[in-house]
Amino acid sequence: MTIAVCGSIATDHLMKFPGKFSEQLLGDHLEHLSLSFLVDDLVVRRGGVGGNIAYAMGELGGSPVLIGAAGPDFAEYRAWLDEHGVDTRGVHESTTAHTARFTCATDEAMAQLAMFYPGAMSEARDISLAAVFEKVGAPELVLVGADDPAAMVAHTEECRSAGIGFAADPSQQLARLDGEQARTLIEGAKYLFTNEYEWGLLREKTGLSAEQVAGMVGVRITTLGGGGAEIVEADGTRTHVAVVPETEKVDPTGVGDGFRAGFLTALSKGLNFERAAQLGSMVAVLVLETESTQDWSWDRGAALKRISGAYGSEAAAEIEAAI
Repeated sequence: MTIAVCGSIATDHLMKFPGKFSEQLLGDHLEHLSLSFLVDDLVVRRGGVGGNIAYAMGELGGSPVLIGAAGPDFAEYRAWLDEHGVDTRGVHESTTAHTARFTCATDEAMAQLAMFYPGAMSEARDISLAAVFEKVGAPELVLVGADDPAAMVAHTEECRSAGIGFAADPSQQLARLDGEQARTLIEGAKYLFTNEYEWGLLREKTGLSAEQVAGMVGVRITTLGGGGAEIVEADGTRTHVAVVPETEKVDPTGVGDGFRAGFLTALSKGLNFERAAQLGSMVAVLVLETESTQDWSWDRGAALKRISGAYGSEAAAEIEAAI
């Protein structure tokens, strides 16, 4: 199954704070917040939701098509993705704006403070999926991830009009969307991805109950942090998958992107939802254990050993046969 990944393309500026943000926040003075955190280091890496997911799919042996907007500084990033199995012909390059910037500081408790400058990402709304598919061929599934909000709505509507299945993954952009936009993004989705907090925020913004959302989407996948992931099918069947134990926690940035990439790649290879979530969890922990979202690589033997330890030999054998 060919998967097109629509999402942000960004440069990540990642920092570490040697303390806890929570200890610096005064609950009764938040409206007067004025803080500056002295961080230990700065790591500049390739990132963005679209870039991260596409990279991970390529590492797993897929052939993802990346669709998004970047700036004239994208050449090196494009070459990197091309080398890792990503089709970048769907990336629009702006002539006026830099590639988006994600700036994030992580404290010792893995809490994060982040800011995102869209830059060229705002031009993603001008990308025609039909025009991209004329060049690369029509995919069987389009993941509509966090991107310029207008682009997310436009791409979702284009998928519905063309009868192409899509996965809705509004993630960080839920904070920017109103209830009607959020409804538009999930209506008719084959898959709906959120984390636990986003799942609550989505229902609050749209005014929809869990049952009403179930009537609008095919399968809901909710990641629960250290609690694993929950898959809820249209008939109400629920599957819970625990996490793969980590060797260390280095940086949580992009962990959710890794899960989505593993999950969808597994489905594209014919695996069921449980196995898909198990592979997604394996990729997620690899991201967690590295300094940035695309610093990890897929060591098949080592990964299968860890999957076997976490989920059993049968799970490892089925994933090995497919991936």
